[in-house]
Amino acid sequence: MEIRVVQGNIAQVESDCIVVNLFEGVTAPDGGTGALDQALDGAISRLIASGDFTGKAESTALLYSDGKIPSPRVLVVGLGKAEKFDLHGVRRASAVAAKILAKTGGVKKYATIVHGAGIAGLDAAQASQALAEGTLLALYQTTQYKREKKEAGLDSCTVVEFSQEKLADVSAGVRRGEVIAQAVYTARHLVSEPPNLLFPVELAVRARRMAETVGLKSTVLGEAAMRELGMNILLAVSKGSANEAQFLILEHAPAGHEEEQPLVFAGKGITFDTGGISLKPEAEMWRMKNDMGGAAAVIGALEAIGRLNLPRRVIGVAACVENMPDGSAFRPADIVTGMTGKTAEIISTDAEGRLVLADALAYVARFNPSAVVDLATLTGAVGIALGKVRGGLFANNEDLSQALMAAGERSGEKLWPFPMDEEYIEGIKSDMAEVKNSGGKGSGLSSSAKFLEHFTEGYPWAHLDIAAMVWSDTEKGAENPKGATGYGVRLLVELAGAI
Repeated sequence: MEIRVVQGNIAQVESDCIVVNLFEGVTAPDGGTGALDQALDGAISRLIASGDFTGKAESTALLYSDGKIPSPRVLVVGLGKAEKFDLHGVRRASAVAAKILAKTGGVKKYATIVHGAGIAGLDAAQASQALAEGTLLALYQTTQYKREKKEAGLDSCTVVEFSQEKLADVSAGVRRGEVIAQAVYTARHLVSEPPNLLFPVELAVRARRMAETVGLKSTVLGEAAMRELGMNILLAVSKGSANEAQFLILEHAPAGHEEEQPLVFAGKGITFDTGGISLKPEAEMWRMKNDMGGAAAVIGALEAIGRLNLPRRVIGVAACVENMPDGSAFRPADIVTGMTGKTAEIISTDAEGRLVLADALAYVARFNPSAVVDLATLTGAVGIALGKVRGGLFANNEDLSQALMAAGERSGEKLWPFPMDEEYIEGIKSDMAEVKNSGGKGSGLSSSAKFLEHFTEGYPWAHLDIAAMVWSDTEKGAENPKGATGYGVRLLVELAGAI
């Protein structure tokens, strides 16, 4: 869908519908909503007075203009309490409006004010970015392997800004939001794909195709190259699969930043996880096509960073592997040696994500990074602890941890910090190797993070456990339709622009 920006009075715009907003508790509309209320001879005020619309967050009311303004319909979206309203509120309100209008038969094009950029006092560029993100994310449709055609959706959204002084900021914000939303689409598409069509080589091919389009440098290491580097912990996971493992490197290095210390993102890319010899239960194993959600987030984030041409060097790596249980598969009790020379004992072949990341985290030390953030669908325990509201954050550097927390709040992809005390390594001490890849059910979330930390090489590092966040069985807020969420893309782009 096309989003364009114009300067003007929302009440005078000709469209199938115009969208305005209202805070909870407001009895006399102001700003763009107030101007429209006057043009409609007080229709919005009467709606409020009747008690039929309170402005509660995500509530809506559809009015008909009866020829009083050029647009036949008006959608009023509730913003909730003014003191709690933030950029994610803009994102959510915009998504709600888009979703409602996409289901309204006579609407193909609509116009909207920028929620929050008026009396709410939010930065116009940031609010416009959130508006574009919410609008497009709500309208996402996954690739369909069906013969029937999809129904046509909305054609266009016009963002109407009254102030000439704000117009450039609104335009820039909308452009940034469009780029980020399209990158989230990329991640959602990848996570949604069936594993017979998206195996490690195909994932690398698609990422390199994107990199060529965007202007990123890309490199792919096959198993022979990884073997020469001693990445035997990663390769152990791939032994049972007929599909070759791939190690993907994407780099954004704009002019003047080629030699600076990069910010590095590392993603777990298990394109399908059976659990290996430690076979998962049959029920809902199909979900394990989403076990490459971390890699998808890294690929999507690098796409957005490249298109936005952020003025810093950023490198993304993805360890892409399929975990299968054939006669060559690695086994519980195996001991493997990674590229740093550190050894790991295999307790469970279903704790494979931390294994592929062990060599990925060792590999990125060569870049002398300013910071490294890995993303992985690592544990079911994180969902038990946090539900589907926040991802888990583990870090060895407080500044990086705080930067990630702030980026999560601004992007709407929120995190929550977990402890990294030295005592947590007790659960993964091995009698025969330096560490073991699982300490059992009692070992906890932090022990899995301590396993990863063992393979980091002297740089600021954070681990994001996003296992509960990459997929939703129901609509998770209007901006997240059922299925793949693309969680992590907005967070990483926000971080890259902030530190």
